[in-house]
Amino acid sequence: MADGVGPGAQDAGRRWAAEADFWQRVAEQLGTALTVIDTDGRIVAVNPAAELLLDRAAATMLGADAHDLLHRGADGGRIPRDQCPLLRALARGTAARGEGDCYLRGDGGLTAVSWSASPLTDDGSARGTVLLFTDITSDTAADRGARRERSAYTSALEDLTERLTLVAEITDVLGQTLETDEALARLGRLLVPRLADWAAVDLLTGSGQVHRVAVTGPAGRDTARGDWRGPVPKTGSAALTPLARVLNGGEPVLQKEGREVGREVGREHTGDEEAARRGSPLAAVHSDFLRTVGATSVLTVPLGAHRQATGALTLVRTDPAHPFDAGDLEVVGDIGRRVGLVIDNARRYGRQRAVAEAMQRNLLAPLPQPGPLRLAARYQPAPVGSQVGGDWYDAFELRDGALGLVIGDVVGHDLTAAAGMAQLHGVLRSLAWDRTESPGAIVDRLDDAMQAVTTVSMATLVLARVEGPPTGPWTLRWTSAGHPPPLLLTQDGGARYLEAGQGLLLGARLGAGGRRPDATMPLPPGSTLLLYTDGLVEVPGSDLDTGLGRLRRNALALVHEPLDTLCDEVLARMPPGSSDDIALLALRLPAP
Repeated sequence: MADGVGPGAQDAGRRWAAEADFWQRVAEQLGTALTVIDTDGRIVAVNPAAELLLDRAAATMLGADAHDLLHRGADGGRIPRDQCPLLRALARGTAARGEGDCYLRGDGGLTAVSWSASPLTDDGSARGTVLLFTDITSDTAADRGARRERSAYTSALEDLTERLTLVAEITDVLGQTLETDEALARLGRLLVPRLADWAAVDLLTGSGQVHRVAVTGPAGRDTARGDWRGPVPKTGSAALTPLARVLNGGEPVLQKEGREVGREVGREHTGDEEAARRGSPLAAVHSDFLRTVGATSVLTVPLGAHRQATGALTLVRTDPAHPFDAGDLEVVGDIGRRVGLVIDNARRYGRQRAVAEAMQRNLLAPLPQPGPLRLAARYQPAPVGSQVGGDWYDAFELRDGALGLVIGDVVGHDLTAAAGMAQLHGVLRSLAWDRTESPGAIVDRLDDAMQAVTTVSMATLVLARVEGPPTGPWTLRWTSAGHPPPLLLTQDGGARYLEAGQGLLLGARLGAGGRRPDATMPLPPGSTLLLYTDGLVEVPGSDLDTGLGRLRRNALALVHEPLDTLCDEVLARMPPGSSDDIALLALRLPAP
């Protein structure tokens, strides 16, 4: 090995070099003129056929701006850059073709060409475009007509395929989330710049307002202006604008060069109409948006069925030479209907989830504050994917004066799990209060009764007793039914997981004569005990040891913070990607 490069990397490098050499030889042998243009519009590769057709050596073309060097009008004059279809395709990262454009030869003459450009990408990033072109200077009128007909037919098929592919991709991507904000963010990234230069989404709210929730524009442009996004009153006078008509159940609207298709937008209005327009906050916000981005063509379609729209999607193009057409209107209208369904589903899911979370939180009993001991708890629902889970915590004073602590997790992530949690919660409280027993003995009785008096098939939990006189010292006695171990933090910077007292999870049935183990240890003054469910230490793509180590480090860094702050920060420092509910119960002893 040389310079720290392994044989695998060397082999990969040789394969890459061989592949690059192969494609270079293919381009050189190709009888059609070919150039490769980078994202800045500069020529980076030329084959011999292109040198011959253009009467230019490759060395004189490499690094030159392709448009400035080659593209000319029929009279030999320069073509403005904003009128060059190749540059537009390069900026958009799309395919394009042309017929009859003129390229400047090295001898000063003009060559009429038929050309086709295809984007080059690498790992999803645009790298430029490959341009193929042929000489049509000597073609007959019949040849040119036939080629134009074939080109138009091919272009129409390519355009239709691209549109259908976009609709299918949007349907697939949006179907992967039930979060409205995430769905709309994904929508903007799919539409800009493939179909439009700007996109805006307005949603109707239950309070009769319009809320502009998303604005997406070209990379590097400010798309989060405060005066473009936010609630806007939905007034009756705004019905004169295309956006308001769509929001009020109207049909999709296509505007080109200041006019609606089939209706003149720029027509002269009466004084009352103009006053109504000026008095509409919705019209003012939308007009400012279109004016600022330089809109030359606009599509506005309802989200969902137009008679029952949940909002509107507005797409903008800023190039007057590339306006939206009726085909775009049909495609975007279909997209709007599909997005409306996604938003409806997300809102319905959000309402159901809010009710389920409220129910679960109400099932979690308020915490006592026994003497000098301090308690804090948190419940955090899973961010996506499930309604609620079976995670729960509890703390209550027992008949003999001890403090009972519970953390548990019922198998499942739905309302059935939440209902089972509530049943298990109540039965465990009753058994713990009924007689003074060790935690292991109480959980044994719970395991025996669970199949008969609850719908729970399996669950994990830790049941602990904090024993001692009102002023201390205190002792912890606990048992674990297949649950992650409690974490004990001390004021001197110690942190240890209490792995003793482990037994089988509930529902595993120990059988006759089986007994769950108990563990006991003194609690140092000023120490903090954390009981938690597995969602706090298990993240997809990471192993359990990594999660336990992260929790230990984060908790130790916060050991001297107030107990509520410690709980909040431990949750806040979770890495993204968690897919489970989290319950957290914290106990702190008074310092000496």
